[in-house]
Amino acid sequence: MTSSSPDEYLRLDRQICFSLNAASRAFGGVYRTLLKDLGLTYPQYLVMLVLWEAAPDEGPLPVKRLGERLRLDSGTLSPLLKRLEANGLVRRERSATDERSVTVALTDSGARLREPAATVPRRIASATGLDLQEIEDLRSRLDHLTQALDSAEL
Repeated sequence: MTSSSPDEYLRLDRQICFSLNAASRAFGGVYRTLLKDLGLTYPQYLVMLVLWEAAPDEGPLPVKRLGERLRLDSGTLSPLLKRLEANGLVRRERSATDERSVTVALTDSGARLREPAATVPRRIASATGLDLQEIEDLRSRLDHLTQALDSAEL
């Protein structure tokens, strides 16, 4: 950055948080359009991605592990899972070995939704105007930023 007055750093267009928020909102609009036909919201789509990614031999995924992967607490995750269950895409069950633990598994309908969802990442990539290497570089830089912020001591 060039040397600027202190007030220059308080300009909205100089704030990385605003740029990230604006990009997130723009992504949300594109995802909302693409996911409408699948009957999913963006947060529900993220849950489904984790469940589709899980190895079939792993069995049901503990809600706690799902929350860790998504960086969501149970208060946010539970309503998402209830809605997915009401739509017949997942099944929640109390663990037989620890009744405090709840697991989540795809239903057959949830597993079948994976195929039509496979077009979403390609369509999102196309909407960005970035090539695949630029997308990977951006994702890597954002992951690095997230790690730095997670470990920041303020």
